[in-house]
Amino acid sequence: MTTDFDAIFKAYDVRGTVPDQFDADGARAIGGAFARFVSSKGETSIVVGHDMRPEGPEFSAAFGDGANDHGVDVVDVGLCATDMMYYASGVLEMPGAVFTASHNPAGYNGIKMCLAKAAPIGSDSGLDVIKQMAAAGPDPTGARGGRSEQDMLGGYVEHVHSFVDTSALKPLKVVADTANGMGGLVLPAVMADLPFVVDHLFPELDGTFPNHPADPIQPENQKDLMARVLATGADIGLAFDGDADRVFVVDETARAISGSLTTAMVARSILEREPGATVIHNLICSKTVPEVIAEGGGTAVRTRVGHSFIKQVMAETGAVFGGEHSGHYYFRENYRADSGLIAALVVLEALSNHGAGLADLVSTLDRYAASGEINTKVDDAAAVIERVAAAYPDADQDRMDGLTVDHGDWWFNLRASNTEPLLRLNLEAATAEDVERRVDEVRAHFG
Repeated sequence: MTTDFDAIFKAYDVRGTVPDQFDADGARAIGGAFARFVSSKGETSIVVGHDMRPEGPEFSAAFGDGANDHGVDVVDVGLCATDMMYYASGVLEMPGAVFTASHNPAGYNGIKMCLAKAAPIGSDSGLDVIKQMAAAGPDPTGARGGRSEQDMLGGYVEHVHSFVDTSALKPLKVVADTANGMGGLVLPAVMADLPFVVDHLFPELDGTFPNHPADPIQPENQKDLMARVLATGADIGLAFDGDADRVFVVDETARAISGSLTTAMVARSILEREPGATVIHNLICSKTVPEVIAEGGGTAVRTRVGHSFIKQVMAETGAVFGGEHSGHYYFRENYRADSGLIAALVVLEALSNHGAGLADLVSTLDRYAASGEINTKVDDAAAVIERVAAAYPDADQDRMDGLTVDHGDWWFNLRASNTEPLLRLNLEAATAEDVERRVDEVRAHFG
């Protein structure tokens, strides 16, 4: 076994290069550890799937074997997007695992795991325990678990459709770039009975990503989508990442709509349906988001970055929806899990109801200028954060997640990376010129 457990276990999932960091034997060991962990919580069955990466079938089968060796039954759902695994975990009320490396390039693989009903597992809620068990080796029970197969796609499609009024949808022209990722499986199934005219870029499932990386948060990976939207006169463009749990939106002018503005759009639509509801947003989102939530009669709750925090606060508050700047959108009725396709359908419904273009729909939300995430390599992130905090003694500050400094007409958040010697700066101000000036000002304190 060549698996390097220290290297591949991250804060929220497992991810590494194949085969030098992660191999089938490692997958089997993690499957056994996952089975032992969920068995300690009274579970007897798990659901397992995989994305389109070449090792997926071998690794997921090995994981299932490891779980079977430890007395746990396995329901194999085969090829699936990550949000489809969350759906299966929810509807079957079983812990789940999907083999995927999300937006990482070819040569990577990994595992996203959850408890029953898609409840999150992070380093402080079980992932570290699973890592330790996997590294320690198997401890099989006497009785071997069974294995069955189940097709979840049809039920998943009905579930996704349930978040909108399908009778209100108009024949919009949609360009969707699934970048040879799992969107190539789920997008056609979801769109099949809807009135949209869909132009599907790179639909073939190919984990070598022959066209461009399945990482649409990088602007260069949206270029093909933007060009096609303009060339065809489409109403909207949708870019999905490799495991299709995130979506990025492009308007009819080929302008990228930020995750913050998409969060605001979805929040506004949901609050029309459920007035007074609570909506979660992470602290990197634009001030537009809490403003729109308040305008819609909702209650905005600010939280740390990361799915485990979002899901926890959603559970505590009963929030109907949660959004992150990074293209993750969480829905209470989706077991509080994120789904790119559900978010895309809600946006398409809003556009269908609007009566004008997406650029016009977004215009009332586009109130501030933002820097995007700026990464800077530093030797001592904690020292730099303290130096920056000391430079703004008269501003409102908090330490919910890194350092947030709010001057009213401009604000920024500075966070250290969990895995690299990097500081991540996100800044928002009234104009692009203000953003550029303030970014230079803050970074001057880095030393």
